[in-house]
Amino acid sequence: MDINWIDGSEISVDHDHDEVVISANREGLISLAGQLTALAEGEPGDHIHYDDNNSLEKGSIELIIERK
Repeated sequence: MDINWIDGSEISVDHDHDEVVISANREGLISLAGQLTALAEGEPGDHIHYDDNNSLEKGSIELIIERK
């Protein structure tokens, strides 16, 4: 699965007690929407792994989204 980001995308993931908070600018949200659409069209078990080494802002916690 291709993971595409629009130039200027900014996304961070944090947690606050028992909540996960995903914060993103416009470009980041549009990029994430496209990636989630591609994931939805994939096969069960497909997943996308996000972390601050490959796609998230520094200091973000890891996020894995998996298709059931």
